[in-house]
Amino acid sequence: MDLSSEIIHALLPLFLTATLGVSVAVVGLIDGISESTASISKVFSGYLSDRLGRRKPLILLGYGLGALSKPFFALAGTAPMVLAARFADRIGKGIRGAPRDALVADVTPIAIRGRAFGLRQSLDTIGAFLGPLLAIGLMFLFANDMRSVFWVAAIPAAIAVVLIVFGVKDHEVRDAAAEAPVRIKDLSRFDAAFWSIVIVGVAFTLARFSEAFLILKANAEGLPLALAPLVLVVMNVVYALGAYPAGALSDRIDGRHLLISAMGCLVMADLILAFVSGVGGAFAGIALWGLHLAFSQGLLAKLVADRSPENLRGSAYGIFNLATGLALLLASVVAGLLWDRLGPSATFMAGAAFAGAAMFMLAVRRPAAQTEG
Repeated sequence: MDLSSEIIHALLPLFLTATLGVSVAVVGLIDGISESTASISKVFSGYLSDRLGRRKPLILLGYGLGALSKPFFALAGTAPMVLAARFADRIGKGIRGAPRDALVADVTPIAIRGRAFGLRQSLDTIGAFLGPLLAIGLMFLFANDMRSVFWVAAIPAAIAVVLIVFGVKDHEVRDAAAEAPVRIKDLSRFDAAFWSIVIVGVAFTLARFSEAFLILKANAEGLPLALAPLVLVVMNVVYALGAYPAGALSDRIDGRHLLISAMGCLVMADLILAFVSGVGGAFAGIALWGLHLAFSQGLLAKLVADRSPENLRGSAYGIFNLATGLALLLASVVAGLLWDRLGPSATFMAGAAFAGAAMFMLAVRRPAAQTEG
């Protein structure tokens, strides 16, 4: 599914701006709404998976909806149509995301949970850089016809659904009948250690707006349209190579150090993207962006599992993703407005400021990111 999605996402910002003629602010708004929608829907899918005591039905529903949305990108003729397709695609992601992560945690011994999430993140990211590579080849094959490329993207999405049906085994959740939290007063069932991870996740997300801006930046620095997917290739190669070692390391050391390193990488990435001109400078910042993701994303998923009861784990992922999704909406909208009004440098300078603030918060709040074991 990542292979399918990233074929589209690697081209979508330029499809919106060059083909449909929308502003960068609208690109940020569409991406922010779509990703926050995915995060909000994870609250309900995580809750349902806890209540049902089963993960696979919701995982299948989510991947199925994502596959069904893919043809509509090729058919879209206006920005609202793209938003509708993105909305459906991200709803599918939201439905499957929390149950999938909960299933990974359910079947993995706690001693190697960091490795498990690092491996899952690495495999996700392999699809995320093979997709843009395939997009480049398809752009040359179809003479820069992005709609034809979008049609091809529907094929691996369908394969993903078949793999879910025949290749994934469910796991019965103990105490599945326990009431999962959906009311405000029920949130007290999560302790301070869990909420500290939510706060860290929100801080990270405010500092990291949509990757669509990386594509637009590289194109503005002179990267040809057909090669625009290279942005996600470079970012995700670094991400994939670093995710598993970082996950394995998180099983042995204080995760706070990895999170601080992640924020340091993001600060440097943003400063390079703000002040270094040329395609080479853009790709240096993009590589550091990928390194930041490798150090942080699998570890945050592990910490959510460590800080939540097994029978409420789906709900915990839902709450975490709701909070970070709303933060991503805010970050992407602000980034788009800054780009349109003050230019790309202002967007990345703001990102560096948020990342620096997150580093400071981690430095003074040691218990927030300390791992078990």
